[in-house]
Amino acid sequence: MDAKKKVLLGMSGGTDSSVAAMLLQDAGYEVIGVTFRFYEKDNCTEYLDDARDLCHRLGIRHIISDQRERFQSTIIEYFIGEYMAGHTPVPCTLCNNLLKWPLLRQIADEMGIYYLATGHYVQKRNIDGYWHITNGADSDKNQSFFLWGLPQDILERMLLPMGTLTKQRVREIAEERGFMKAAQKRDSFGVCFCPMDYRSFLRDKVPTEAIQRGKFVDIEGKFVAWHEGYPFYTIGQRRGLGLDLNRAVFVKDIVPAENKVVLGDLKSLERTAMRLKDWNIINPAQLLGKDDIVVKIRYRKQENRCTVTLLPDNTLHIELHEPLTAITPGQAAAFYRGDTLLGGGIIVE
Repeated sequence: MDAKKKVLLGMSGGTDSSVAAMLLQDAGYEVIGVTFRFYEKDNCTEYLDDARDLCHRLGIRHIISDQRERFQSTIIEYFIGEYMAGHTPVPCTLCNNLLKWPLLRQIADEMGIYYLATGHYVQKRNIDGYWHITNGADSDKNQSFFLWGLPQDILERMLLPMGTLTKQRVREIAEERGFMKAAQKRDSFGVCFCPMDYRSFLRDKVPTEAIQRGKFVDIEGKFVAWHEGYPFYTIGQRRGLGLDLNRAVFVKDIVPAENKVVLGDLKSLERTAMRLKDWNIINPAQLLGKDDIVVKIRYRKQENRCTVTLLPDNTLHIELHEPLTAITPGQAAAFYRGDTLLGGGIIVE
């Protein structure tokens, strides 16, 4: 087979990558599956067995790449550091842009394989000579928001068999072909290494003295109540504050140096501008200075029209056409025109 008929598929052992393997085989590709060992909660390796067994049934070569040390240094330490800095991290975005796809490319290059694939629910399109990620057909599963940092040399090699399918149809395909375990697997939620409560994770990973009781204050600096430690709160948070004030209050600001959390009403959280670092823009001519750009600062919500300009310090200034609440340092912002992802970055302020 020609090298361009081979594809390296990232296989997690879940439903999506399993069906992706089947569909790529149907399309005539020689599929090689790779499963990354990033993090194993309670030393559970069932996902490795599931991926290996599925590859065996399909007659696909399967390899395992142990990247636990790299995941620890690149994602987990970053995750902890961001919360301790009073920021809100985006580990899934960084994992995709700095680990998963670059590692796929690296291993594919070493094996002489051109195409790269995953089970992401996205599509791609070439516009004016640039490859862009576009939204997947399943609006509930569309994952384009997490992929704004990928370079052209990865985008052009991507195969995305899930892009035109709904999750329901993907489950049906697995069931129709007799892969019942893959068909019935539950979707993963949250961050893989602390899917439920990041507070417990932080307590376990940082010194006890690093997280201490501190003050909730209002926007005038007046004491309101005691909190459990500033890393346990995020800007925009309303629930889980442990307060009964007979009015809705939100986290407006976090001051790590003073172990202080500032509270305000929803109106006080509104902003009409923000600034991004570590940005990636696919085609600056399609984004900078345009007035038809939509920015998203959450995976599923908070879209707003904006104008983007490049500042002398190499950060992006985002002028919002309408105010947004809970613009949170550390979080990601992604730019769209219609269903097309144009780029993104990390919020500084």
